[in-house]
Amino acid sequence: SQMPHGRMPLPSFWKMVEDTLQQSGAQLRAFCQTFETVTPSPVTQPLNPAEERKVLSLVSKHGPDKLYQVTSNISGSKDLDLTLQRGQIVALLQSVDTKGNTSRWLVDAGGPRGFVPAGKLQPY
Repeated sequence: SQMPHGRMPLPSFWKMVEDTLQQSGAQLRAFCQTFETVTPSPVTQPLNPAEERKVLSLVSKHGPDKLYQVTSNISGSKDLDLTLQRGQIVALLQSVDTKGNTSRWLVDAGGPRGFVPAGKLQPY
């Protein structure tokens, strides 16, 4: 009875709770969407000798303008998807997948080739 909503009729109280939950859910969805679309900060990591050799090989095969760096870990979930670590260097083969989807790119990871989310790559 001491709560501000204690004297409110029960149907009105439940309506207020439902409205509050819907508003909170909408705010959470908006936050999640914003969080997923924020551009990741540039990755600057020194390359170990093996990675350096792989980069040189990718440059000689595809040219320096085709190199991209992975901005966050990628876990491949579909057939032909690659699993890559943040900081790895890949070469762009096609900026579209087999179904014309431009948000998945075909890349050469210095051995395996497969698809990765375009949003997790930045020019190297």
